[in-house]
Amino acid sequence: MAVQDLISELLKIPVQKRAISNLDVLNEAPVYGSAFSRGMRIDLNGLVILLISGTASIDEAGRTLHPGDLRAQVRRTFQNIEALLAAEGATWKDIVRTTCYLRDIERDYAAFNEERTNYYREQGLDPLPASTGIQAILCRPDLLIEIEAIAMFQKPKTA
Repeated sequence: MAVQDLISELLKIPVQKRAISNLDVLNEAPVYGSAFSRGMRIDLNGLVILLISGTASIDEAGRTLHPGDLRAQVRRTFQNIEALLAAEGATWKDIVRTTCYLRDIERDYAAFNEERTNYYREQGLDPLPASTGIQAILCRPDLLIEIEAIAMFQKPKTA
């Protein structure tokens, strides 16, 4: 099949999308006046794509956890992403890309990278996700890290 024919066929497939969340670990952003979904699930003919919004060390009531403790914030952020993935039947092994925003990349990158490396090792990730680290002013002054993620997996076939 020629590439143009393949593209033509893909354009005929309906795209289904819906917001994702996991209220056991993260509240919904509109609760505190912000206008975004914690993530978006896109279903495309058996291929599932999860777009996880910038996620941080936030609890189910929307409170920042571990102010001033980068390592604890990194771990909670990874746990929050893990919970969002689990709500959609995915794991960290389905993550293909992350974008990591650090408030102070020069000060915190080494500690962040150590925590990330340890967490990825615990998850048994191979290959590792593509990733970018960026210094940014985050939405709350007590947040030191925020991470976006993209996951992709095949939807299980139903009998």
